[in-house]
Amino acid sequence: MNVEKLGSDAMDGVSQLQKQLVDYTASLFDEAFLDEQFNQLQQLQDENNPDFVVEVVSLFFQDTERLVNELAKALIGAQRVQRACISFRNFCDEQNVEWCIKCLQQVKHEYLLVKNKLENLFELQRQVVAAGGSLPR
Repeated sequence: MNVEKLGSDAMDGVSQLQKQLVDYTASLFDEAFLDEQFNQLQQLQDENNPDFVVEVVSLFFQDTERLVNELAKALIGAQRVQRACISFRNFCDEQNVEWCIKCLQQVKHEYLLVKNKLENLFELQRQVVAAGGSLPR
């Protein structure tokens, strides 16, 4: 196999990864896991700070996990739940702890889902860069 063929295969691999990244990112926007704020975060990232978005989202995950755990502990006091999460408002007004718990489980589920989706996105980005490509904008 000649060097030219190897270079072409590597570029095809990079192109394929870039397409996969673009498609996956588009699906995250379509499914409302990402929004314009994510684009704004990406624009703050540059060569001097190539992991900016990953770092910001990692901090988001840490804070969110802490808040979700605090919500779980706060379920005993319906007033605290109401202040902590607007989506629980109806159930808190009714002091329906059973439904508050169900809503909390849904919040945890959505958090883990978005965390998984964004971790996949960052892994694809890492693979594109590691393969010698640049991140599509």
